[in-house]
Amino acid sequence: MRDETPEQPAPLRTGLTTGSCATATSLAAARLLLTGLVSEHADIVLPKGQQVVMPLVFCRLAEGESAEAGTVKDAGDDPDVTHGAIVFARVRLLSEPGVRFLAGPGVGTVTRAGLALAIGEPAINPVPRKMMTDHLLALAGEHGYAGGFEVSIGVENGAELALKTMNPRLGIVGGLSILGTTGIVRPFSCSAYIASIHQGVDVARANGYVHIAACTGNQSEDAMRLRYNLPDIALIEMGDFVGAVLKHLRRAPVEKLSLCGGFGKISKLAAGHMDLHSRNSSIDLPQLASWAASAGASAMLQQDMCAANTSQEALLLAHEQGVPLGDIVCEHARQFALSVVPEGVVVECFAIDRQGRIVGSAQ
Repeated sequence: MRDETPEQPAPLRTGLTTGSCATATSLAAARLLLTGLVSEHADIVLPKGQQVVMPLVFCRLAEGESAEAGTVKDAGDDPDVTHGAIVFARVRLLSEPGVRFLAGPGVGTVTRAGLALAIGEPAINPVPRKMMTDHLLALAGEHGYAGGFEVSIGVENGAELALKTMNPRLGIVGGLSILGTTGIVRPFSCSAYIASIHQGVDVARANGYVHIAACTGNQSEDAMRLRYNLPDIALIEMGDFVGAVLKHLRRAPVEKLSLCGGFGKISKLAAGHMDLHSRNSSIDLPQLASWAASAGASAMLQQDMCAANTSQEALLLAHEQGVPLGDIVCEHARQFALSVVPEGVVVECFAIDRQGRIVGSAQ
C-alpha cells in the first residue's frame, strides 16, 4: 500500500505514464538488438516535446533472438494502480518495415466494440503506439536498419492489477491497458486543480479575453483551438472539474463560454453532474436512450443503446439511424450549464469522439 499523501500543502510530484514506460523499454531493447549496447536508462521525448530520462531495472538478450528491458512505473503522487509495477518490453526484429504490437503478460486484449482499438488488438492505446513507433523508426534511421520491429509490452502482475480497474467491465481481458496522452501523470488534487482552473479564468479575463473555452483534455483543446483560433491563455484545462468553471463564472463572468469534451463526459454534464470523473458520476445509457427516443429513436434502437458497451457505441448506433444524439446531449449540457452560470454569459457546448472530431454541438 502506498503512503498517504500528507495533509500539509506541498507541490505534488508528477509521474510518467505506462505509455512512457513502454516507449523507454522498447527503445532500449531495440537498441540492444541493433547495437549490442546494454542501457541503464532510456532518453525519450514526450508528445509535447519534453525530454525525460527513464532508469531501467534490466536490459538483456532474451530467447528467440529477442531482447527485453524493464522499468518501474512511477506515478508520482497520483494514486495510480500501476505505481511501482514493472513495465517491460520484449522486442524482435522483423524483415518487413514497420512496428507490430503484441500484448505481453499482464497487458489486456480488446474483446468488445466501442473502444479506441479494434476487437482483438492489444490494449495499447494510440498515443503510446505512436510514441513507440516514432522512437523505433528514428532509431532504425540512425543505424541504417531497413527492417521492422515486433514489440510485446507486459506489466508484472498486470492481470491482478487490472481487476481493480474498469478493464473487465469494458471487455479488456487479461490485463491492463497501456495508456497516456501526454506521457505525464498529473497527480489528482481537487483543491490544487480547482485553484488552477480559477487562476486560468482570472488570467484570461485580466488579459482582455472575453471568450474562453473550457476543455476536458488535449483533444478537446485542439478542437477549440482549431475552431476559434483561441490562444492558450483562453483555453482552460478543466479536466473533470466542469463545476469549478461554471461556479467561478458567478464571481468572474466572461461574455462567452465554450465547453468541449469527450461525448461520454459531456453526457454526464447533460445529466446534471459537475464532477465528470468516474469516481463521482457514471454514464447513464438509459438516459441517452430516452433522449434519443425524443428524437424518434425506435424501441429497438433504444434497447440496443441501453445494451451498448460504451457511450461512444451508443452514439454510433444512434447516428447510424439518423438520430442526432450528439447535438441532443450537447443541448442538454448547455441548458444545465446555463442554470449555473450568471445571466448574460453565452454558453455553447461541443462533444468530440476519440479522434477529436466534433460529433455534437449546441450553440
